[in-house]
Amino acid sequence: MSQTLPSAEPGTVALAGTPKKAALASFLGSAVEYYDFFIFGSAAALIFPKVFFPDADANAAIMSFATFGFAYVARPVGAVILGHFGDRVGRRKVLMFTLLLMGASTFLIGCLPDFNTVGWWAPALLVLARLCQGLSAAGEQAGASSMTLEHAPDNRRSFFTSWTLTGTQGGQVLAALVFIPVLALPDEIKYGIGWRVPFWLSAVVVLVAFFIRRTLHEPPAFEEAQKTAQIAKLPVADLLKTHWRDVLRVVCCAFIAAVSTVFGTLAISYAKTVAGVDGTTTLWLVVGANVVALGTQPLFGKLADRIGRKPVFIYGAVASAVLTPVFLLSLESGSVPLMFLAAIGFFSCGYAASNAVWPSFYAEMFSTKVRFSGLAIGTQLGFLMAGFAPAIVAAMGGIKPGGWVQISIFTAVICTIAAVSALTAKETFKVPTKQLGLK
Repeated sequence: MSQTLPSAEPGTVALAGTPKKAALASFLGSAVEYYDFFIFGSAAALIFPKVFFPDADANAAIMSFATFGFAYVARPVGAVILGHFGDRVGRRKVLMFTLLLMGASTFLIGCLPDFNTVGWWAPALLVLARLCQGLSAAGEQAGASSMTLEHAPDNRRSFFTSWTLTGTQGGQVLAALVFIPVLALPDEIKYGIGWRVPFWLSAVVVLVAFFIRRTLHEPPAFEEAQKTAQIAKLPVADLLKTHWRDVLRVVCCAFIAAVSTVFGTLAISYAKTVAGVDGTTTLWLVVGANVVALGTQPLFGKLADRIGRKPVFIYGAVASAVLTPVFLLSLESGSVPLMFLAAIGFFSCGYAASNAVWPSFYAEMFSTKVRFSGLAIGTQLGFLMAGFAPAIVAAMGGIKPGGWVQISIFTAVICTIAAVSALTAKETFKVPTKQLGLK
C-alpha cells in the first residue's frame, strides 16, 4: 500500500516521495536552463565579441551583450504559447518539450560557423539559436515551479519550490567550472574549438534531467481540475480577466532577476575591463557565491514557510541594492579574499533570499487553472529587464572607469520597484493550495 503525505487540502493525496522527486526534477531542469544561459552569458562577455563581431570595433561588446538579451524577447511569446498548453494539457508534457528544446539549441550554438567563415550570417544564426533558448526558458521555470508547488505539502511549499531556483545555482556552478579551463587555453584554441565544448556538453545534463522528469506524473491539483472540468479553454483570457493585477505585480517583482545578470554577466566584463581582474578569477567568484547559495536558498525557503513570503523577498531586494556597490568596489580593490567575501554577501546572503522565494511567492497569486500561464507571462515580461540589463548598463557607460556608479543606481532602481510591488501582494503562506488565487 502506498504511503501518503499529509495535506491541508481535503480530498487530495500525494504519494510519499513525490514532492522530493518533483523538486529534484525541477532542480535539474533549472540546472540545464541556467547552465546553458550562463555559458552563453560568459561567452557573450569574453568570447563572442571576437568570434562573431570582429568588425564591430568599440561596439562589439554592446552587440554581443544584445545577443544575450534576444532570448528575453522570445520569452514573453513563449510564455503565452507554453502557458496555454501547460494549463490545458499538463505541466509534465510542456516541461519535457522545454528541456529538449533548450538542449538542442545550446548544442547547435556550439556548431555555428564564426564571422570569418560566413560573415554576418554568423551573428544572425547565433540570434536565431538564442531565440529558441528563450522560447524554451519561458516555460521551464514556470512549469517546474507550478508542478513542484502543486505536489508539495501546504506547510512546505516555499522550501520545495526553492529547489527550482537552487537549480539555477547548480547550473551556473557547473557552467563556470566547465568554462574556466576554456579561458586558460591558447587564443587560437580558445577562439576556435575551445569555446564550443561547454555548449556541446549541455547534452549530458539534458539526458540526466530527461530520464528523471519522464517518470513524474501530473500534480494532484491539476488532475483534479481535469476530472472536474475546471480546465480553462483559453487560459490567457481567463488570466487577464481574473488576475491581471497579479500579472502586473509579478512583472514588476520579476525585475529583481536583473541582479543575477548584473552579477553573473555584467560584473565579469566590468572586472576585466575596468579593474583588470582576469576572467578566471571572476568566474571563480561566481562559482564560490553560487556554491554558498546552494545552501542558503533552501534555508530562505524554509524561513518563508515560517514567517511568510513577503518579508524574505523584500529583504533580498533591499540587500541586493545596498550590497551592489560594495561588490563592485571590491573588484577594484585588488584583494581576491575581499572580492570573494563581497560576492558571497551580495549574492548568497542577499539576492538569494528573493531568488529562493519567488517561485512560491508568484505562483501562489494564481489559481490552478491559470497558474502556469500567470507565472510564465508575468515572469517573462519582467525578465526582459534582466536580459537587457548588461546592454543597457554598458550603453550607459557602466563598463568604463567609474561605471560602478551607473551599475549601482540601475540595480537600486530595479530592486526598489520589486520591493514596492511585493508590498502590495497578499501574504499566502498559510493559505491551502486548493484555495490559492481564489477571489
